[in-house]
Amino acid sequence: MNVFEMINSPGPLIISRRTHRWRQSARGFFWSCVLASPLMWFGKSKYAQESLGNRGELAAERYLLKLGYIILFRGYEDKFGEIDLVAVDLDTIVFVEVKTRSNDDAGNPAEAVDAAKQMHLTKTGIGFLKWHRLTEHAARFDVVAILGDPFSESAEIKHYINAFEPTGEFQMFG
Repeated sequence: MNVFEMINSPGPLIISRRTHRWRQSARGFFWSCVLASPLMWFGKSKYAQESLGNRGELAAERYLLKLGYIILFRGYEDKFGEIDLVAVDLDTIVFVEVKTRSNDDAGNPAEAVDAAKQMHLTKTGIGFLKWHRLTEHAARFDVVAILGDPFSESAEIKHYINAFEPTGEFQMFG
């Protein structure tokens, strides 16, 4: 039994989507406590202040947890590249790229996910699915763009669901 099967054990078909979403959120909270970085629970610890990107990933992780996502990995790396967050949303594996900017002088943070970055994310996502034997599950790529200090109330967080289609010769289905 792989991680995805442990987390998303099948429930009765008569459960409404709202009840299923609540159960998903509860499982997400439990599994995120077990699997996710313990830094996210300490907010502004000295380790969380190392870089703007690290703080952005922690803020994105908290944001996705509130939406009911289950965070499987943070900073997943393989020979093709790195994915900031790997999560589960209902029955879909979600590869999340987090882009954080202190201001919009360089443009929208989401615009930094260009074609080359999309190709690296696609290769890394395929590698993840193959390594964990999850190729039969649906998968998608999301982008979380954070503008401002990630830990302040004034930070602007935008979540682009299914931000781009897999690119290159490594296509995903689902």
